[in-house]
Amino acid sequence: MANKQWTVQIYLADEGDETSARAVLITKGGGRVDGIGRRRRNPADAWVPDIGDELAASRALADLAGKVAAITKQDLAESVAIPAES
Repeated sequence: MANKQWTVQIYLADEGDETSARAVLITKGGGRVDGIGRRRRNPADAWVPDIGDELAASRALADLAGKVAAITKQDLAESVAIPAES
C-alpha cells in the first residue's frame, strides 16, 4: 500500500476582537485549496487568545473540508460522465 501525504498549513491573525484563520491544503501534485474561518470575541468575554485561535482554526478547517468534498463530488460526476473506451 502506498502512503500519501497532504500538508495543511494554518495561518492565524488577530485584529482587535477578531481572529481570522486560513487553512491551506497543498497536495503532492501541487494542488491548493484554502479554507477561511473567523471568530469575533464578545466584549463581555475574557480575552483568551488560544480559544480564539482554536475556534477560528476549526472554522477554517471545516470550510476547507467542505471545499474538498465539493471538489470530490465534481470529480466523481466527471469521471462517471466519461464514456469507457472500447
